[in-house]
Amino acid sequence: MSIRSIRARLAADPALGAGNVLATRIALGEGLDEPLLTFDTPVDDHAAWQPFTLRELDLAVRSRAAALHGLGIGRRDPVVVWSTAAADHVLTFLAAARLGAIPALLNPNLDGEKAALYIQRLRAVGILTDAEHRERLAGRDAGAPLLPDIASLGLGDPAQAPEPYRHWGGDPVAITHSSGTTGLPKAVVHSHDSLYAAIRYRLALPRPQGSERMLSALPAPHAATLIISNLVMSQHAQLAVLSSQTGAGVLDAIERWQPGGVIGFAATWADLARHDLSERQLDSVALWWNTGDCAHEAHIRRLIATGSRESVSREGRVREPGSVFVDGLGSTEMGHSHFFISHSKDSNRYGRCVGRPHAFVDCAVLAPDGSELGPHEVGELGTKSPTLALGYWNDSVTTYRTRVRGYFLTGDLMYRDEEGYYYHVDRAVDSVDLGGGHRLFTSMSEERVLAACPDVLDCTVVAVREDGAVVTDVLLQLVPGADPEADRTKEVTAALEEHTAATVRRVLVVPDERIPLGPTGKVRKILLREQHLAESAAASAALAGSTAGAASTAGTGSTAGAAE
Repeated sequence: MSIRSIRARLAADPALGAGNVLATRIALGEGLDEPLLTFDTPVDDHAAWQPFTLRELDLAVRSRAAALHGLGIGRRDPVVVWSTAAADHVLTFLAAARLGAIPALLNPNLDGEKAALYIQRLRAVGILTDAEHRERLAGRDAGAPLLPDIASLGLGDPAQAPEPYRHWGGDPVAITHSSGTTGLPKAVVHSHDSLYAAIRYRLALPRPQGSERMLSALPAPHAATLIISNLVMSQHAQLAVLSSQTGAGVLDAIERWQPGGVIGFAATWADLARHDLSERQLDSVALWWNTGDCAHEAHIRRLIATGSRESVSREGRVREPGSVFVDGLGSTEMGHSHFFISHSKDSNRYGRCVGRPHAFVDCAVLAPDGSELGPHEVGELGTKSPTLALGYWNDSVTTYRTRVRGYFLTGDLMYRDEEGYYYHVDRAVDSVDLGGGHRLFTSMSEERVLAACPDVLDCTVVAVREDGAVVTDVLLQLVPGADPEADRTKEVTAALEEHTAATVRRVLVVPDERIPLGPTGKVRKILLREQHLAESAAASAALAGSTAGAASTAGTGSTAGAAE
């Protein structure tokens, strides 16, 4: 059976979903001994970077399903997975799905206090961790028992694994969490159908060049990792999953594994841009695939200048320099990017354009009262899609507050043009009302600064309200070798809209550690604003103390002089 035939059969199977892709592929009996999934850490009897075939993957999953079953984990049981290795998340998800259980995947970068509070709210039946994360929970009440070390699941007897659970479309199959940039992460629950809806759509399309061998630089516990894992199983491609998403680590993995495509988040592309990409062996990459937050033009242009793609010429098929970057906009709750746009060296539609919506998406830009706005009017994105998550686990209040007229409110401020292209300007929580019909959009401002200042690697705009007025500090992270002492104020303010530029108080070059990041690498702007307010208050207090001391000293000196 050809790959095309496998794709067609899977796309036409109404019972297929995120919970039973592996079992369905095994039942087809095709391609069982071809390489499929690769992990960057040792797994059972596999060394790091040794690929699992479909047959070997099924064996590893059945071993874990048997072990979980032996621990009493069964249908509808939420079980926490908190581990550093990407393999633990992917394999435990597949094993839990076989049982009809609900794995709750936690980002390994969460701190122990926040993780314990998050787990309490889940009301999980147990916690699977590695040694590092078990230590982080020591002395904390997570409201659930610690189960045996997650590595021990591979010792289960695959022959004792129960038969695969038969999923209904609305069955919950996973809980993942939001980025946590505004506080405690929200627990998002995905269904059998919702996590597969976009895959079914993609199976009917031609495979993009580079997608036959993909490297995942996504956080392993994210919904996007579950989607890409099921996608490669459905179209019988190859996937290597990384446990860390640092720029240096991703570049090393590209050189080692030679993928045709790399999928990741905007934070990783920014980190890659810190490196001299011309010195790295990136020729194998034809496709960069972004999901989550849309990417900045400055970072996209650096990437599409690398890699190579096949094209047809008079001499036949040839490989030419340059790659394609597929951008979009998605979130944990969306379940899959809802927009897409392709960038190559010949394209020029930027300005935070996220493209047009996928065919499975019905979206609108909404006013605060829920009415639909017209072209070029900024409002909140509302979207309807079969990929949407069911809601927030154990949190009906937040679930229903994010719904209006059947739309899910994403929290993104956007507008569309007359051609149907959508543009992302900011997160609603990060924009600031300047009065007079003007707003300050931090994300769009950062885009403008990066596009105008080639020696700026990354930019964070922090707007705070002080004494009734909005003041803005622009924090710059520079490319290696750039002069940190140069005054870039004029260049930065010239790039901004006039009403935004008028609020700029300072343009500062800052070290990387000055920018607080969430577990997925997003800037925690709310925390950054709080830090700025605290620093400003401390500076004002220090200045006031210094001024008072100087006045006191000056008064004493004057009196003494008069006396003399």
